Amino acid sequence: MRSDAMKHRKNMKRVALLTLTAAFLSALSGCNDADVASQNLSKAADNFQINRRVVFYNGITGEYMLSIEGLCSIGNADKSREVSITCKTGPNSFKKHFLGLSDNVTYFVEQIDGADVSTYHYKVIFKPSVIVPDISVK
Repeated sequence: MRSDAMKHRKNMKRVALLTLTAAFLSALSGCNDADVASQNLSKAADNFQINRRVVFYNGITGEYMLSIEGLCSIGNADKSREVSITCKTGPNSFKKHFLGLSDNVTYFVEQIDGADVSTYHYKVIFKPSVIVPDISVK
């Protein structure tokens, strides 16, 4: 009797695993080449591998207010009406800029150089340094 219960549990686990696998594959098949390439470009830019130009523009005067160029990442979790830009300026050197947006000030980001990214495979970046923190003792 115990053996039947164990077999039933194993079968249920297999069904659950197959269901999850099918759901995962279904989600992946819903992506087109452009979506995959776009995600891979964003990941590359967030890892400072793509040159960008970020321009802030005054919609009333028609003038550029600020231009930032380099290996730059655009903030993803910024507050409303604020944007942060982090740029790599050397092997271990970074600069971060915070800018406020208003009704008449907007920005656009231009990718300066082409980048070779896959349209067939997602890019996964594993950084052990993020998992193991750098601890400073004072």
